[in-house]
Amino acid sequence: MNCHLRNKPRLLRRIAGAALLVLASQAQAFDLNSDSPIKVSADQARLDDAKGTAIYTGDVVVRQDGTELTADKVVLYREQGALNRIEAHGKPAHYTQPKTADTAKTDAEAMTIIYAAGENRITFIEKAVIHQDGNVFKGEEINYDTATRVVTASGSRDGNDQDGRVEMVIQPRQKTGGESGN
Repeated sequence: MNCHLRNKPRLLRRIAGAALLVLASQAQAFDLNSDSPIKVSADQARLDDAKGTAIYTGDVVVRQDGTELTADKVVLYREQGALNRIEAHGKPAHYTQPKTADTAKTDAEAMTIIYAAGENRITFIEKAVIHQDGNVFKGEEINYDTATRVVTASGSRDGNDQDGRVEMVIQPRQKTGGESGN
């Protein structure tokens, strides 16, 4: 494969795509098909069976196994008796996915975090930041499709935050004992 300067944009897109896949591999959210319960604690709660909503306010913590979501307000939506959407609002709201055998721990924050199970999507809105294994991904809105494992991001629309740009910090790949440097 020829790697001349004219191919540089293609190479940069591949590098950026690989970095997004590393970050995306962690954003699995809550497993609504799991046998593990989702536990919620808060200062106040309002359940509305007719609307299929549960609204929690005041130091809200949502946990399932090692996955945790903290926010000032969390709304759970049920459809046909099953939980299908979680919306978290905070200053900022925080999301943590624990380290697994295959992937590093992920920490994320945004003013609003929405997990839409039926749409296979997690959306981080306003001042969104995802940290994983030294890598950082920032944007005004970051969307992760949990089925296709595709991340899309956009910068600030008004240009006041982060100069209106998406930012990434990608750590170099760690060499193992048998690798040769290049």
